[in-house]
Amino acid sequence: MHLDGSCHCGAVSFSLEAPHPVPFNRCYCSICRKTAGAGGYAINIGGLAETLEVSGREHIGLYRAVLRDAAGDQVGTSEGERRFCTNCGSSLWVWDPRWPELIHPHASAIDTDLPVPPERVHLMLGSRANWAEPDVAEGDKCFDEYPDESLEAWHERTGMAR
Repeated sequence: MHLDGSCHCGAVSFSLEAPHPVPFNRCYCSICRKTAGAGGYAINIGGLAETLEVSGREHIGLYRAVLRDAAGDQVGTSEGERRFCTNCGSSLWVWDPRWPELIHPHASAIDTDLPVPPERVHLMLGSRANWAEPDVAEGDKCFDEYPDESLEAWHERTGMAR
């Protein structure tokens, strides 16, 4: 599926092809919540990095998340590159060198109408903020950490692959 996206102020726009475009994963980890998740979670979808086209690159910032242990002490820095607009702060996408062929745009930055998921996955619930009450519908799946099922496998299982 072809997707178009942008930041809030319009300084950055982008497009890409996404074989896994359904916004079904709600991540409640502190990194997603604090960098992109006003509802207590963030939703990333799956696109092909080689298809990414960007306008306004000069307005894109990079953040590598601080990794912390259970006590809150810094233990490293994420390899993942979180991109955002330096004008308005909109979260745009995440790219990780461990999976260089993939790019994960934030569903909130996508301007194209996205398919509605038949079910949702609530992940990293073990680290959610106490005020972030998951809106779990019948058929949704919940995980304290990451599920074993990949974006691709979920899209195949639910018949939502494009």
